[in-house]
Parts: sequence; structure tokens; C-alpha cells
Amino acid sequence: MDLEERFREAQDRVKKLPSAPSNDTLLELYALYKQSTIGDVQGARPGMMDFKGRAKFDAWAARKGTPKDKAMESYVALVTRLTGG
Repeated sequence: MDLEERFREAQDRVKKLPSAPSNDTLLELYALYKQSTIGDVQGARPGMMDFKGRAKFDAWAARKGTPKDKAMESYVALVTRLTGG
């Protein structure tokens, strides 16, 4: 199975987790997904009152410069840890 297939499979597996991961883990999943599918963060940082949007933007921005393949590998590895294999 190639990396793209493992990435898509991980996306399916993460949707079936028995309980929601912590907020930090959700932000990490979000950032890795966006870096994998879009690349470096785009747009302006949300305003101070948009706490959720700002946290998501900052998590994604922290991955700036990470190659898409590396981000996919990290996403798959994180989902594997969350699902226990």
C-alpha cells in the first residue's frame, strides 16, 4: 500500500475512534491533514476573538515547511497510535 492509500485509510480510521481525542491531538491531526493536502498555511491569522480559528491557524503554521509526504507519514503514525495499531 502506498503512502496516499495509507493516508486515506487513516482518515477513515480516525473518524471511527471510540472517543474524541484531546484538543491538542485534534489540533495536531488538523495541522498534519492541512499540511498534507494543501501545503503551507495560507491566509491571514484569525482575529483575537476567534479562539478556535486562531488555534487551528497556529497549529498549521507550526508545520510550515514540512514536505507533504512527511506530513502524511506523521498523520498516519498519529492515527495508528490513537487506534492502537
